[in-house]
Amino acid sequence: MVLVPACNRMLGQHPFHIAGKKYLDAVRLAGALPLIVPSASPAEFDTLLDLADGVLLTGSPSNVHPGHFGEAVHDPALPLDAVRDAWTLPLIPLVIARGMPLLAICRGFQETNVALGGTLHQAVQEVAGLHDHRARGDDPVEVQYGLSHPVQVQPGGLLARVLARDEVMVNSVHGQGVRRLAEGLRVEALAPDGLVEAFSVADSPGFALGVQWHPEWQAADNPVSMAMLRAFGAACQDYRDLHRPPSR
Repeated sequence: MVLVPACNRMLGQHPFHIAGKKYLDAVRLAGALPLIVPSASPAEFDTLLDLADGVLLTGSPSNVHPGHFGEAVHDPALPLDAVRDAWTLPLIPLVIARGMPLLAICRGFQETNVALGGTLHQAVQEVAGLHDHRARGDDPVEVQYGLSHPVQVQPGGLLARVLARDEVMVNSVHGQGVRRLAEGLRVEALAPDGLVEAFSVADSPGFALGVQWHPEWQAADNPVSMAMLRAFGAACQDYRDLHRPPSR
């Protein structure tokens, strides 16, 4: 069972909790059952985590509010999701403390860094020396999520063990990125411009990986994505077997 925190969106005049189908499909490709969680209060965290064998933090059009890392909003036109921030940011350290498998994608990657004390570039394309990592909004979705640039997998880490490669091609559809990596995170992959594209939790007793790209996109046809999802799924199964062994 993998918890998937929902995003929050107004559809017409009504608020909805939503989660992208591609992320739920990815959880199933990992061999797990996704459970969308709309939101939660701190009093509910332990109950939810007691149900789960892993957590997947999805990407989203919304950004983490920069107030969580001490900055004002740079571009008011970009969407935010205060409801998601309010409960995922305090939840993430609890997931890691339990040693529960965590796979954090795009926004999830960014919110994990913020939850653990790191900061973000709010507009990577405006930072000297960094490239524009955004996709063109008027391109077909297949082009937006097509492979865009290589990342260098850092030796000796979790991602290197999972992929058994030192370079992979990834898609790139993000405008924000890691500015200061939180203490306790280990760089797992770098873009050609030096931007952090993947990290792990260095001292986590379990699988804890964040990636800036979107491995869930057409994952079944992507060997790199499938290697990551199988590793995440295997970690979830190990966690389940350790904490909820089958009755004899």
